[in-house]
Amino acid sequence: MSDSPAARLQKLFEGHRLTPTQRRIAHCMVRGAADVPFLSSVELADLAGVSQPSVTRFAVALGFDGYPALRRHLREVAPGERTEAGHEDAYNEYQQAVQGEIENLRQLAAMLADPAPVQEAGRLLAASTPLPVLGLRAASSQARGFAYFAAKVHPDVRLLDEGGSMLEDRIDAAAGAGASALLCFALPRHPREVVDTLERSRRAGLTVVTVADSVFAPVARHSDLLIPAPVGTGLAFDTACAPMLLGRVLLEAMADALPDAQARLEAFDARAAARGLFVE
Repeated sequence: MSDSPAARLQKLFEGHRLTPTQRRIAHCMVRGAADVPFLSSVELADLAGVSQPSVTRFAVALGFDGYPALRRHLREVAPGERTEAGHEDAYNEYQQAVQGEIENLRQLAAMLADPAPVQEAGRLLAASTPLPVLGLRAASSQARGFAYFAAKVHPDVRLLDEGGSMLEDRIDAAAGAGASALLCFALPRHPREVVDTLERSRRAGLTVVTVADSVFAPVARHSDLLIPAPVGTGLAFDTACAPMLLGRVLLEAMADALPDAQARLEAFDARAAARGLFVE
């Protein structure tokens, strides 16, 4: 399993029932794992967009006497090298956004050092026929991209990228047709409808595999297997390179678990060539 500072921080928060504000602080700490052991409570509060007393209460909720005790613990279990602010300031705002995404991809690479969760997800998705793929609002493009490529190797992929009263019917129809799992892409801001749909899916007997921006996302408690991939927040609208790449990794794991995946790909290529579908 990955032993990065971010992974060790995440492990520290496991098993604690955190409030939404505390989950926000925890998410902020994981994203900035290298710098957090050097931050004051005021600096961390400002970074997370919460009050300083909220940071103190968060530390107490984790079992520490206060934030100084938590910070001392972090310097022992999750030491990191503080980023040089001067170097970061040399970038303009667009370059900083790109650098932020590069760091997100580094975190994803560190997490994938333990391939077991992705491989388990691949087996679950491969075994489900049909395979519903859910993604609403900001996550709809991630779901659509996964479903497009998954249909090349999976016999029955059902994209669920529009909300409304029909969504529950489509979940029930998939379960009735033999689906055993559902793949969900969940990104900020998290629509309440996604949480409700995951609850409905589990009641229908589906195993929920979720790609989310954080293990502290609201969908976490409604997921059987959640694999995190951080989003970028440096621009007016979030960027999602890591969730997109994680989706492709899951595709690979699912294809590895499908015995006829290669044959299906070759058959598609033959049909595409016969139709002149692509321009060489």
